[in-house]
Amino acid sequence: MLTAAIIKSLQVYGIAIVVSLIVAVLIKVLVSVTARMEKSKPVEVPTGTVCPVLLGVPEEDIAALSAAIFAAIGPHRILHISQPSHGWAIGGRAAQHSSHTPGHHAPARSNR
Repeated sequence: MLTAAIIKSLQVYGIAIVVSLIVAVLIKVLVSVTARMEKSKPVEVPTGTVCPVLLGVPEEDIAALSAAIFAAIGPHRILHISQPSHGWAIGGRAAQHSSHTPGHHAPARSNR
């Protein structure tokens, strides 16, 4: 009875050792693959003409936006920057205000 428990515990330890070795080899392979990927040639940043800037948009903002876009998604060009239009915001505010007027009840809700 005692020998069966010892044999079972040795089997469990053996399985744990094998699984640990497999995981260690897998980690080593992943580290070497990612190291090779980092050593690949650097990304070439395209240079070209600067997009025209509209009046009222400071050049510092353009530089900050370009740097943020490059850091987030890589080399891209900004094609157009303009003042925002507020047409969608006005429509949303009107819909919100009309839903908050006293006496206005949605047709799908009951008055319980």
